[in-house]
Amino acid sequence: MEEMEEDAPERIEDENHNCGAEGVSVSSPAQVCVDSDSSSDTCESDSSASSAANGAALLFSSTSKFFLNAMTAEEYRTVYWPKLERAIEHLLTQSPMEHISISYEQIYSHVYKCVCQQHSELLYNDLMWKITSHLEQVSSELQASPPEHLIENFNLALTQYTAALHCIVPVFIYMNKFYIETKLNRDLRDDLMKLFSDHVAEKHVSTLLPLLKKAHSMPFQVKPSTMASVVKGLYALRPDWVPLAPALFSRFIPQIDAPALESQLLYYAAQDKTLQMELSQNGFSRGDQSRKRASEES
Repeated sequence: MEEMEEDAPERIEDENHNCGAEGVSVSSPAQVCVDSDSSSDTCESDSSASSAANGAALLFSSTSKFFLNAMTAEEYRTVYWPKLERAIEHLLTQSPMEHISISYEQIYSHVYKCVCQQHSELLYNDLMWKITSHLEQVSSELQASPPEHLIENFNLALTQYTAALHCIVPVFIYMNKFYIETKLNRDLRDDLMKLFSDHVAEKHVSTLLPLLKKAHSMPFQVKPSTMASVVKGLYALRPDWVPLAPALFSRFIPQIDAPALESQLLYYAAQDKTLQMELSQNGFSRGDQSRKRASEES
């Protein structure tokens, strides 16, 4: 990403944690001059006059500085947002093992200034639009994925997205604190994970779950780590998907089933026997049975 022109501004918060304007430099009292008459400019030596002049200069300097640096909606749209959009695009598309050189301090600086200049709503809406557009593209690519590759490709998409959020959420923390949490009563990461749920996972869950159940019945057809990652990811996104495949989710999510009941012991034994038969039919032997203890052979 190209270098951004401004250094990160000093963060200033008042006692109510409200976002403040950038710091301004103020002349010392000895340097403040006032008009003593219409014909000449002199520096006041009287302490009260100097104090009044200093206060007036401070107010004028602060107000002038704020309005001179005020960011218009057009400036936000043409200068600040394009730089932030390029950074977001880099973060969303880099692979988990790839490192793209981005100055997070400069991104944070731009977010900070947009929030301080009262463009939080614009920034939030643009961020959500950008990520939604990206996720719709991801969903289209998964739609074109062959069924035998869908589980792996979904896992890659979810892994890449969550890795991107580890970078995006921290640099937008100022917007999260002073706009999303305060005015929307929500959290940025929750909102962004809901986008993935709505625009990607929900569109493919009806295809994914049968594939996951089939893969689980044929051990090592899909890597166990991939199976666990996808099932746990779906559960984290939408716990209410559990009833769609309770046996599958219970294999990877602890304590998701109801406690075992003594009255169901025969049922549990039958389930275990069925699983052993399935493993045996798929080429998984029970080991060397000739080494049983004598007590087991009687």
